[in-house]
Amino acid sequence: MVTRALRGANAGCVLKKINPIVRGWSAYYRTVVSSEIFTALDNHMWKLAYKWAKRSHPNKPKYWISDKYFGRFNKSRKDRWVFGDRDSRAYPLKFSWTKIVRHQLVKGRASPDDPALESYWAERRRKGPLPPVDGMTVRLIQAQQGRCPICGGLLLHADHPPRSPQEWEAWRAVLKKAISKQYVALPSGGSSDDQRLRLLHTLCQRRIGAAGLTNPASSPGREPLGLA
Repeated sequence: MVTRALRGANAGCVLKKINPIVRGWSAYYRTVVSSEIFTALDNHMWKLAYKWAKRSHPNKPKYWISDKYFGRFNKSRKDRWVFGDRDSRAYPLKFSWTKIVRHQLVKGRASPDDPALESYWAERRRKGPLPPVDGMTVRLIQAQQGRCPICGGLLLHADHPPRSPQEWEAWRAVLKKAISKQYVALPSGGSSDDQRLRLLHTLCQRRIGAAGLTNPASSPGREPLGLA
């Protein structure tokens, strides 16, 4: 078990090791009926975290351990018993915080290799399950129909969702580097000064140069894709 191997490590190291595992598993299994299982896993993880804290401080009373390692670390949640590191304010993700997304069945014998079904598969990619990302990123992907406004290519290239928890976490890491948020002015019939926040390929952003697309006075500059 990971927590057993991390005996003697500080809370920050424990969280750095556990969070990628939780992200990958919750992303992979969120397309099935998993709400009750996620809650049970959260309870199990809480017990493991408390046991780790007790082993790390065998001579400290329960109230001392509770004050040091548990609190309302996630300000958007009302849970006052979240395990965390008070120095860095880091805390573990919970399985139950992941939104359940139902799996979409493929129509008939539709094949991703059929050129006539390109629009169908593009629509599946746009509506299909994404790595856990912030709400703004989801809205931008949907508004842009999953395509980069510079090259017109798909922001997500996977014909199939990753097939293991490890692949989900790896895909999330790739997207974090491959996609950026940028204020972009595009000739779409409106004013040339009309700038809107878009998602685009990081490579496209580098090729065209930020100077040609952004207004330094109004744009905060390139912002990395914010993934949960």
